[in-house]
Amino acid sequence: MLRGVVWVRVWEKIIPKPRSSFLQVKCPDCGNEQITFSHASSVVRCNICGAVLAEPTGGKADIKGDIVARFE
Repeated sequence: MLRGVVWVRVWEKIIPKPRSSFLQVKCPDCGNEQITFSHASSVVRCNICGAVLAEPTGGKADIKGDIVARFE
């Protein structure tokens, strides 16, 4: 059984986990919750009121609303 545990650790080092994820963001203006990508490459607006929820920065997006949940 020890060999199985060792192989799992080896694979975790070889194959890294992704640094990006999907986020459930709550709009600061109307309270609507919607899902967006953590590394969004375009401006993300609220579907209800049109407020900006996320702006691209070249890497991770600048999230303007409250992050409710993170989906990995």
